[in-house]
Amino acid sequence: MIKANVYIDHYGWQKNLKDPKKYINNKIKKVSEILGKKNKEFSILLTNNLKMKKLNNKFRKINRPTDVLSFPTKENSYIGDIAISFEIINKRSKLNSFEHEFDKIWIHGYLHLLGYDHKKIKEYNKMKKKENLIFNYLNKKN
Repeated sequence: MIKANVYIDHYGWQKNLKDPKKYINNKIKKVSEILGKKNKEFSILLTNNLKMKKLNNKFRKINRPTDVLSFPTKENSYIGDIAISFEIINKRSKLNSFEHEFDKIWIHGYLHLLGYDHKKIKEYNKMKKKENLIFNYLNKKN
């Protein structure tokens, strides 16, 4: 079973997702169906641009906010941490729903924890294909 520890430190998340912890854990259950029921655990921080800017500067030496940061670990069952910016997701949601944009970005971050990358075109294509597979599965109509 995949388990997500959800931490919320910006009020906007609860404004746009009724119950962010329940929302992400319901989605993670579905991800387990498509990726297998591995015993994996990760944490996700739902934060804001200010915190993302600080994290991005500290860990990547880039002094601006970003949409998502992933911090994979080498542990067996704990695969790492993800941080996501509310303001960026909210701004992008003007073209789609908030849930649509959130799903796209947390899936992207989660795949980084699993070892996917996009530094080279071949890696990008492989990661994008997996992102689309998961996104479409999560959002299919039953």
